[in-house]
Amino acid sequence: MKTLVIAEKPDMGRNIAAAIEPRAVNKRTHLEGERYIITWAIGHLVTLAEPDHYDDKYKKWNLAHLPILPESFKLLPNPKTKDQLAVIAELAKRCDRIVNACDAGREGQLIFSLIQRYLRLAHPVQRLWISDLTPETIRSGFANLKDAAEYENLTKAARARSEADWLIGMNGSRAFTTKHNVLLSVGRVQTPVLALIYDRQVQIESFASAKFYEVHAVFAQGDVRYKGVWQGERIVSREFADRIAAKTSGKPGRIASYEAKEVKEYPYKLFDLTSLQRDANAKYGFSAKKTLDVAQALYEKHKVISYPRTNSNYVNEQNIPEMHRALDALRGTGYDALAEGAAKRFVHKGNPNVCNPSKVEDHHAILPTHKKPGALSPDEQKIYDLVVRRFLSHFYPAAEYKQHVVLTEVERETFKTNVKQLLSLGWKIVYADMAPDKKKAKSKAKDEDEGEDAETETDAPFSLEPQEGVRNVASEVKEKETQPPKPFTEGTLLKAMESAGKQIEDDELREAMKDSGLGTPATRAATIERLKQVGYIEMQGKRIAITRKGRTAVEVIRAAGVELLTSPEMTGHWERRLNDISRGKAEDASFMAKVKQFAAFIVEKVRAQQSAARSAFESDAPSPAGRRSASRSRSAAAESRAAPSKAAAPKKAAAAAASTGTIGPCPRPGCGGTIFMGRKGYGCSRYKEGCRFVIWKESFGKTLSDAMIKSLIEKGRTNKLKLKNGQGEPIEARIVLKDAQTGGLELEA
Repeated sequence: MKTLVIAEKPDMGRNIAAAIEPRAVNKRTHLEGERYIITWAIGHLVTLAEPDHYDDKYKKWNLAHLPILPESFKLLPNPKTKDQLAVIAELAKRCDRIVNACDAGREGQLIFSLIQRYLRLAHPVQRLWISDLTPETIRSGFANLKDAAEYENLTKAARARSEADWLIGMNGSRAFTTKHNVLLSVGRVQTPVLALIYDRQVQIESFASAKFYEVHAVFAQGDVRYKGVWQGERIVSREFADRIAAKTSGKPGRIASYEAKEVKEYPYKLFDLTSLQRDANAKYGFSAKKTLDVAQALYEKHKVISYPRTNSNYVNEQNIPEMHRALDALRGTGYDALAEGAAKRFVHKGNPNVCNPSKVEDHHAILPTHKKPGALSPDEQKIYDLVVRRFLSHFYPAAEYKQHVVLTEVERETFKTNVKQLLSLGWKIVYADMAPDKKKAKSKAKDEDEGEDAETETDAPFSLEPQEGVRNVASEVKEKETQPPKPFTEGTLLKAMESAGKQIEDDELREAMKDSGLGTPATRAATIERLKQVGYIEMQGKRIAITRKGRTAVEVIRAAGVELLTSPEMTGHWERRLNDISRGKAEDASFMAKVKQFAAFIVEKVRAQQSAARSAFESDAPSPAGRRSASRSRSAAAESRAAPSKAAAPKKAAAAAASTGTIGPCPRPGCGGTIFMGRKGYGCSRYKEGCRFVIWKESFGKTLSDAMIKSLIEKGRTNKLKLKNGQGEPIEARIVLKDAQTGGLELEA
């Protein structure tokens, strides 16, 4: 009998057939050769059944029916691809063994496992585990097939992840949706990610900018000029800063300290998927999903890069010859000049920046293969270029600099200077044609820098004589402002997800956190896309903005007493436990028992919670005329389908809303409503009863934040702000609530 090979997708199946059965006959749903029948899964052919397959009562969403905790999970065919599942079942009858050739990772393992369990396939199974789809690698993989038993722990982890997501998603989403009468999607990973975005937005809105001052000076010693920044506690008085500038400007000084040492900068680590997504987002504005899709095409369709869904930045010893061969393949391409200048001696098993087997698990870092690319789309070329340049940089020597740190004293005031003098470009020659962009970014970074660690880079010779005097050419005062945290982009959100929300800049610490991040490299893009689809976030250029629905979702979850559901650290620990299961260091049964306990805990807490006002979730602000409902028909339809047994909102929902997403009580005397944020402004929940109070977001040339609105309705005024008057001229003033009946505002100098 023949061997059945099950790939994850048709393209992969055809690549495998071309390598091991070049004369195989194409029969549309599979390819058949002398020894092998190659077919494919088309993604998930089998899924976990919905709750109504356990009991008809679950067809209606009802809080009284929760929690749903199956003893064993039922499987169902995906109705869209059930014909292909039937094909696999028939082909299996003609074969005496099976090769699992789905993607070499946790998700690929799950796809095959679900098919095997649903069809009850009892064949002996071997595993194909490869990192690229070149014919040589495929043939080598088939020559070294592994017994499926070696991957049993990975299968357990994949199954536990899938069932844990089902338990939290089904119970959490149904509980919060039925309690608050709005379709609310809750997930083990997506909810903590949403909480990260929410918390960042709150930090931005509550940030109070403060002015401070720096004194900068230009010094001269002979023909050498250099800049310095005054050293001391942060200056908050303009008068004090002016005195220092006047005291030191034009005066002689001395070099109190001068250190110069040579330093080396080594290339950035080879790409894993997350770092590739972050780079593509920063450089090209690509979403995480787009980068993954393009990288997958480069891997599957063009076969010019290795497996992209990896979490490693390193390679094994056996990958070194492959890297040398890939370097040779770049000669005669658009990278010929860089390939000619590269030296293989820098990439060897003793180089810890490249070869570190202890940090390679399922797959090594993303590498170009030895296959030369054909016609790539513009987007494919951009991602391929990122991978190739990062790869090439490791075949060059370190960049060398001379670091100068100077303390200059004038009139007993000290100024610090940092000069980074380029000695040898080294690996940075690979990026030399991108220098204008880099310089622009660096210049922008310096403009935003507060000055204390500002550094001047130069390729010109720099040297000072410590014993000789200097002259302060001029001192000047620069006015600065403290800056709030920046909104997330997809790139910076991926970074936060990778480290479970901890703001870790150190590469080594981030490496240690990889096993406890939010999701996996393969699933993070889908999580971000999910938050967009359910209306929790929206894109404003490259920035991620949380919607009113997203804000209130986080607030009601926390108000219910299930803060753990929004905790990145907790979900990070879960991810680490799943990794431990895959390595045989933890039991899947005990993990699932704790997940079931948590699902029941969520339901218990939500059941005791008060319902929030529906208006707290709505995006549209009430208009001055008519005060129409902000609910959109598509949301209503979705909610009707999702929760057909919703009870009417309690009469005291408006009072409860203040603690579950609204800004505060309406200041209109005798109203009793609450103020909530809409798309264009902040209005009252009792607008249907005739309350005309509204404050528009865009007022006096400024977008008002929740914190400002809260200050207006509670105190009647804001702090001093930078605004524009009626003539459009910039001014500093407070916004004052002039009319508590309508929300009318005025400026107060």
